Amino acid sequence: MALDKFGIAKRIAKELKDGMYVNLGIGIPTLVANYVPENMTIIFQSENGILGMGPYPTEEEVDADLINAGKETVTLIKGAALFDSAESFGMIRAGKIDLTVLGAMEVSEQGDIANWKIPGKMVKGMGGAMDLVASAKNIIVAMIHTNPKGESKLLPACTLPLTGLRCVKKIITDLAVLEITPNGFLLKEKAPGVTVEEIKSKTLGKLICPDNVPDIAL
Repeated sequence: MALDKFGIAKRIAKELKDGMYVNLGIGIPTLVANYVPENMTIIFQSENGILGMGPYPTEEEVDADLINAGKETVTLIKGAALFDSAESFGMIRAGKIDLTVLGAMEVSEQGDIANWKIPGKMVKGMGGAMDLVASAKNIIVAMIHTNPKGESKLLPACTLPLTGLRCVKKIITDLAVLEITPNGFLLKEKAPGVTVEEIKSKTLGKLICPDNVPDIAL
């Protein structure tokens, strides 16, 4: 069966390496902080001015003044630092972030991403996504494979306003793990119980399917 949002976050956590500086986007990506492997130190950065963000707080730990970029309450790890957004974006633009995990409305087979605006719908701003996709060393997208209408979000070319060009390296959805290659989406893993045929039917962009595709292990 397809992964839920927690399963997607758990699988993304397997991409973490000790000592990484990581920025988590709004939505599914924020859940990754709850699944950092034991004996591993990951420094999570939030563009509103946190370095050393911890997992979501318990009810006893909630501090309404301590929030991430998505206005959710968070915790801090030992040694965390707080600063203004100018300092935060200085870190991002200087290439200090090893990995960014973002949600997306569309990803193209070339690695383009659209995740900030749907024409005709009001948005408060583009947030930090454009700076992050232009500056981070690695970009992973976390998303549901299809939109609420059941239409593929993995396309030959994005139709929505772009956030970044040829920047995404890997996509982890409720159905599959895919890598961007010069020849399209490479299917690396599939959710347990999900067939390759289902993934093909829900991927409009070019999909490369090896003979043997292992199940996602959580």
